[in-house]
Amino acid sequence: MRVNVLALDDVFDLGLSAVLDSFQTANELIELCGIAVPRFEVRIVGMRDAVRTSQGLKVPVQAIPSRAPDWVVVPAIGFKMPDPLEHALSRPDIRDSSSVLREWSQHRALVTAACIGTFVLAESGLLNHQRATTTWWLAPLFRKRYRTVVLDESNMIVKSERFVTAGAALSHMDLALWLIRGVSPALAALTAKYLIVDSRPSQSAYVLTDHLIHSDPVVQHFEGWARGRLSQGFSLDAAAKATGCSKRTLARRMQAVLGKSPLAYFQSLRVERAVHLLKTTNATIDEVAERVGYTEGAILGALLRRTLGLGVKEIRKSQ
Repeated sequence: MRVNVLALDDVFDLGLSAVLDSFQTANELIELCGIAVPRFEVRIVGMRDAVRTSQGLKVPVQAIPSRAPDWVVVPAIGFKMPDPLEHALSRPDIRDSSSVLREWSQHRALVTAACIGTFVLAESGLLNHQRATTTWWLAPLFRKRYRTVVLDESNMIVKSERFVTAGAALSHMDLALWLIRGVSPALAALTAKYLIVDSRPSQSAYVLTDHLIHSDPVVQHFEGWARGRLSQGFSLDAAAKATGCSKRTLARRMQAVLGKSPLAYFQSLRVERAVHLLKTTNATIDEVAERVGYTEGAILGALLRRTLGLGVKEIRKSQ
């Protein structure tokens, strides 16, 4: 399996190393354990002759080969905040990489990216009308910049046709293991054990929602209104009136910042409050359900199981 890892200037050190170390470990385990799969042929390629990481280390890149790879991996570049990132995305080397990525894709390569590398991939236009994920705290910028991409930042890995995207920083490791798993599930499992990597299918547990909410005054106002009436039920008309904007504007701002409708976010706050009450009080499931606006404990229990994958007893044990 031929793998091109595209290292652009200011490549994120941890991301690049995670990808390379994962494939190197897999190759070593192929030989050590006699696993009947071919070795991964990993090549670090660059758009320029000289590439340095975001920490200033020199990357030994090779020129873009004439032969298309089977897989492409685009690690993150080291710009974690919106303004520096947008400036970096206008660089000539990133514009040039778009042409190369499109060419590889036309030759049927599986094109993948992790963390802020998803912005580089989206710049090429290849993700237009595709599902994708990205690093959670830059989701509002991603939605604003790439309006035709269907973003789901809650997931760690999203595959859409011949494109695979991964979430925040350590998702580079998840992406590499996902690729290895496509060749041999046993090899991927063994590689994960040697590297001591746990399965992380979702970013949801790591998202600091407050960080996103405080970036928009309308969304922040809606959150305060919603938390004060979880037991009373949801009304879009009342929510719009409370936030001083139209229903359409409220829905648009919620989608842009959190990727959720006002009702969906209201429901997530109910789940959050229910979990808190189950962990910190001796209230029964029926009593908790009433306090967060559900008529029956069974309904709340089913919702918790569906959204969190945990039952009431498991939630209480996790406190």
